[in-house]
Amino acid sequence: MKLTTLINSTVIIASLTLTSGIASAQTATNKNYMSANETSEKSINTAVNADALGSNSTNINYIQPFNLVNFAYQGGFKQQGVPSAGSFIFEVQRGNITPESLVKAAINAHRLPIQFLNDKDYISAVSSQLGILTGINYPV
Repeated sequence: MKLTTLINSTVIIASLTLTSGIASAQTATNKNYMSANETSEKSINTAVNADALGSNSTNINYIQPFNLVNFAYQGGFKQQGVPSAGSFIFEVQRGNITPESLVKAAINAHRLPIQFLNDKDYISAVSSQLGILTGINYPV
């Protein structure tokens, strides 16, 4: 491992450790994912019939890609077999954890609906966040 990669990983780990509230779920609207700085809670209103919004609608919260990666890093998906902290970074760098496998873990943990497995924009955003954390660039 190059010294610069080790230093970058250490800085990122330290900044993640000191950041509070990272793992709280935020919502996405129309594939317009909020930046890491935004923390407002919004909901997507899905209705069975547009005329019956009041009685047949549900609000669904989705975890943002930034929060998904950080939640995994902090051990939020250990029950799904995803390691935390340094082991998480190591497994991503080895290719054992991919953006797709992380999204699958979130789906299995009921943090994302299954439709996100086919959402190229969401997978790409997760890929970018993994790249920022580990220095790995995934092909999109």
